[in-house]
Amino acid sequence: MKKSKSIILKLVAALALSFGFTTIAQVTTDHSGVQTVQAAKKLSGAERAAKNWIAMRESGGNYYARNGVCYGKYQLNINYLKGNLSPKNQERVADNYVYGRYGSWVNAKNFWLAHHWY
Repeated sequence: MKKSKSIILKLVAALALSFGFTTIAQVTTDHSGVQTVQAAKKLSGAERAAKNWIAMRESGGNYYARNGVCYGKYQLNINYLKGNLSPKNQERVADNYVYGRYGSWVNAKNFWLAHHWY
């Protein structure tokens, strides 16, 4: 199962590169075997716009917004933040979540438009 997830994540990154997207994802595995996806620091204009659009829909851009178990600018499950509620950690965790699940912020926005959540 882990191997197939790794292959899928690498395939998504390769597809993003082949279509000329500025944003790339890097899959890393820590010493406990947990995989994370790290997005490149520089987002394209479309990626930045989609990320901001989601933040505004989820929390009005507020890093301290709370709705049940969801917290912060991107309304992440508070467990994903592992006790670190800082804006920097929220940005990192949101990028990992979005690139791991959707491959890009643009894809996440498109999913949000269809389902009203991401």
